[in-house]
Amino acid sequence: MTKGPISALGRPKINFLVVLGILGAFIFFLGFALLIPALIDLIYKEETWHSFVISAGLAFILGGGLWLKFKPNEEIRIREGFMVVALTWITLSLVGALPFMIAGILPSYTDAVFETMSGLTTTGSTILGGITSTGIINPDIESLPHSFLIWRSLAHWLGGMGIIVLSLAILPLLGIGGMQLFQAESPGPTTDKLTPRVQETAKLLWVVYVALTALEFLLLWIHPSMDWFDALNHAFATLATGGFSTKNSSIAAFDSVYIDVIITLFMFLAGINFAMHFRLFKGDTKSFFNNRETRFYTLITIIGILIISFSLWYFDGRTLLEAIRYGSFQVVAIITTTGFGTDDYELWYSFGAFVLLLLFFTGSSAGSTGGGIKMIRWMILIRNLGREIKQIIHPKAILPVRIGDQVIDPYIQRTVLSFFILYMLVFGLGALIISFFGYDLMSSIGASISALGNIGPGWGEFGPTDSFAPLPYAAKWVLIVLMMVGRLELFTIIILFSPSFWKQ
Repeated sequence: MTKGPISALGRPKINFLVVLGILGAFIFFLGFALLIPALIDLIYKEETWHSFVISAGLAFILGGGLWLKFKPNEEIRIREGFMVVALTWITLSLVGALPFMIAGILPSYTDAVFETMSGLTTTGSTILGGITSTGIINPDIESLPHSFLIWRSLAHWLGGMGIIVLSLAILPLLGIGGMQLFQAESPGPTTDKLTPRVQETAKLLWVVYVALTALEFLLLWIHPSMDWFDALNHAFATLATGGFSTKNSSIAAFDSVYIDVIITLFMFLAGINFAMHFRLFKGDTKSFFNNRETRFYTLITIIGILIISFSLWYFDGRTLLEAIRYGSFQVVAIITTTGFGTDDYELWYSFGAFVLLLLFFTGSSAGSTGGGIKMIRWMILIRNLGREIKQIIHPKAILPVRIGDQVIDPYIQRTVLSFFILYMLVFGLGALIISFFGYDLMSSIGASISALGNIGPGWGEFGPTDSFAPLPYAAKWVLIVLMMVGRLELFTIIILFSPSFWKQ
């Protein structure tokens, strides 16, 4: 039986049965994650545990069956790796949405998939607390059972570092071709391996991730405004740069300078390459503080805070401390694509609001849990622009693009430029499609960039205090696709639609 395009050596380029087998392993793994909210339900006795147990059972049966039937016994190839990653994220969102339907929390499967995909991709956009295009009133966040609140935040946490990276760390059987999966899911133009073995790298990244999450959890829990449940949810959402909160008004509900400072700090840390955190934990402070991307990320963050804090103080009449508090929080929340809120930035004076809009197109560091274009790409683009200007002045000179002492390979330069062009094209297409449904310019732009950049809140009718519930179902599926495309950094998904992908 033909399983895909045949290579010159007689082996199929794409073995679809191998793809199904590995996909089954990830579905099976999701079943264990679905049991965690069931335990939370038993603690709070809210009688929704059955929706998660049933969903977990279905995941075990489907995933286990696929794995046992089509378990791979050879290295997967790069095309199979791309297919596995793309199918994993959409399939897990489809399965992860089942508890919302079984418990009757959300009557629309589209809304359930939207909320789940928004969680797994760490976007943070929500359809809760709004009225759908068909007149259905979705429950608000604070009316959800605790099991569903933890499921939203847990989806963030699993998707933040990467579902496949976690699976590689704890499931040795997925070491087969694991590097193909690791590279296809990891954010950024390059993949930083901490050890020669991809499984060991995945474990080390998750150790750092868990350690930072635990530290933030403890720092939040000691404050009287948060109980253990709120602290755990917000620690999950912060380190994943997700943005789902247990409160309708997000972090503003706690009205605490201490909470704002702790979450701002950990959002910023989550926006740094986790390989740098690992090196710092090992005592290699030189590598951490000399890392060019980390320094550039810090510089852009500081500049953003200074400009927006000034705007809030000078134009919006805030006290200096208030301006710094709200300006710092919102700048870090947007640059890291976390999307938490302590203030409604749509009410700001236009100067500060416009600067914040520009930050929607930045993103944090490669190798972090943040989305967006990423700082390293902006560094390469800026250096390449400087090189082009010098080349015009000195046309015969050989002028390589450098970041520090490192010469950037022309292949990476081309890839970064291609990524940027494709990113803007996909963003524009997304905004165009949303405008087709009758939304104004800022609403269309905001919905598209918030989904593609995995940011969460947008602008216009989808601002920080609004819900995505009113969108027509077709428009929600457009944003679902944009969230997944943005999380997997475009090429992993776009390449599947290339004719050359399916040819010899």
